[in-house]
Amino acid sequence: MRTVYVNGEFIPEDEAKISIFDRGFLFADGVYEVTSVLEGKLVDFQGHCGRLRRSLGELNMALGATDDELLDIHRQLVAQNNLEEGLIYLQVTRGAADRDFVFPPDDTPATLVLFTQVKGLIDSALANRGQKIFTVEDQRWSRCDIKTVQLLFPSLAKMEARSRGGDDAWLVRDGLVTEGSSNNAYIVLEDGTIVTRDLSNFILHGITRRAVLECARNLQMKVVERPFTVEEAMGAVEAFSTSASGFVCPVIEIDGTRIGTGEPGPTAQKLREVYIAEMRKAAI
Repeated sequence: MRTVYVNGEFIPEDEAKISIFDRGFLFADGVYEVTSVLEGKLVDFQGHCGRLRRSLGELNMALGATDDELLDIHRQLVAQNNLEEGLIYLQVTRGAADRDFVFPPDDTPATLVLFTQVKGLIDSALANRGQKIFTVEDQRWSRCDIKTVQLLFPSLAKMEARSRGGDDAWLVRDGLVTEGSSNNAYIVLEDGTIVTRDLSNFILHGITRRAVLECARNLQMKVVERPFTVEEAMGAVEAFSTSASGFVCPVIEIDGTRIGTGEPGPTAQKLREVYIAEMRKAAI
């Protein structure tokens, strides 16, 4: 049985409780982060903390815990759950108050919850065979840059892709790919150029995205941040996605059209290899 963290306490998961008046439950009024764990160490923890602070600021939401305190909580969860490889999920909500669209008083304590998940990140069957993607119209709200717990539409998109025999969905707004249901999206052109959507309020500013693009540039790969169409993606020689749980994951098919050779491509494979090596060295 896992040990989880709820509002200052490390407790068995079956004893964890939050109020039915919590605004995360009633309004999806909360934000979250997912940090990967490799060999018992945290991957890009400071990057996730920085994005958490940005999300909180965009929603005018307070959190009393400092980054050092969050790091200590993460490390205690790793130790108490003997987690060698997997994920730590962190969620902050505006706290519990009687149901009202108006925010509760500023001194209402935030709800802070963390838990671990065991997951094989290095040896990934999906990364080895490559993903089959289906495109879905992007009907999310226009502040996708805030990592909120409002994940119903991404879940619907992923389930639509699954119902069509795919692994995941890429979301499309005005004919242009924004991102995946829970990842950032990339294509590789014939000349080796990596193309991914530029940062805006329409995509999540991925922590893994940032690290992978740095790896690409260090490898002297050309990177262009701009929108691309579904048609351009179908004509690419490679495609892939990035996320904290999937690292770099090749895409071999989009809407039934084979991408490149129909096998994981060399650019995605190289970036996955280098990213994992770099994150292992930098993990804390």
